[in-house]
Amino acid sequence: MKALVFQGPGSMSWTDVPDAHLVDPTDVVVRVDTTTICGTDLHILKGDVPAVTPGRVLGHEAVGVITEVGSAVTSLAVGDRVLVPAITSCGKCGPCKCAMPSHCASVGGIGWIFGHLIDGTQAEYVRVPFAETSVHLLPEAVTNEQAIFLADILPTGFEIGVQNARVKPGDTVVVVGAGPVGLASIRTAGLYGAATVIAVDLSESRLKRSLGFGADETINSGTEDVRARVLELTHGLGANVVIEAVGIPETFELCTALVRPGGSIANVGVHGRPVDLHLEDLWIKNITITTGLVNGTTIPTLLDLVAHEKIDVGTFSTHSFGLEQMMDAYDVFAHADTHDALKVTISR
Repeated sequence: MKALVFQGPGSMSWTDVPDAHLVDPTDVVVRVDTTTICGTDLHILKGDVPAVTPGRVLGHEAVGVITEVGSAVTSLAVGDRVLVPAITSCGKCGPCKCAMPSHCASVGGIGWIFGHLIDGTQAEYVRVPFAETSVHLLPEAVTNEQAIFLADILPTGFEIGVQNARVKPGDTVVVVGAGPVGLASIRTAGLYGAATVIAVDLSESRLKRSLGFGADETINSGTEDVRARVLELTHGLGANVVIEAVGIPETFELCTALVRPGGSIANVGVHGRPVDLHLEDLWIKNITITTGLVNGTTIPTLLDLVAHEKIDVGTFSTHSFGLEQMMDAYDVFAHADTHDALKVTISR
């Protein structure tokens, strides 16, 4: 089969690899009909995730049809259309029973294994371990192009941004970084009653898009004093919640300057460099700082909301490609500003 293979920092190829096949009785094999590219994939290509070694098939998001089932699989069948999420869950270990499959002990203590510790989803077929407790059967009302955004970015923005930060009715929420995951936080902040959502980014095109995702105000951090503007919008108090959705030291430090006493900072961005934590300033402010890797426990709820048209996820996709155009898709996603791109959908 064909797959997108990591060849070391800065290098990848769409090439022939051995066919995906069953290894354990709890596995299924899924024909990948739709996949996408995540910012984490770009971090891997930069060398920020050393656990990913040359030869690994990349990708951790897919929608497709089951083509083989392991002998222990009883609730799934060949022909089922499923969402393959970023997180694999055994459903039995301590972390999984505590609704934290992001640290599933059965797969090595980190639930994100696709395109990381095992071969991933940017391929014609993918092996899915612990399939019965990992994949999600898709309702007819949800298309492949909608479902793919529930594999990672929407639950990430919701769980690690909105839920971790304990957004509540009436809050002012600032989202620093209006890329796909930041937009997912913006899209879902209203579910918990945020009164005002402020998007911060360097890109005017992304800021304009953020208004369609639910942002009430936008701030261009390249041309405006972000802290002064946030204080103006919050009557000098600062934001109740600040969500970091970039993953660089400068944006994290900016978040600490925007939160009000008693507020929360939710770090969603993937950081590849150390960040200074200025406790000499922050210790007295009664703030909460959270980090996290998506668990995917909200996927069933989000699927229902999408199926009933309560959340529009179609606007995440700006560019579409065929599987054989995988390299072109990476070029567009890696140069998102040049192509005015958010997410790309890659389909069979």
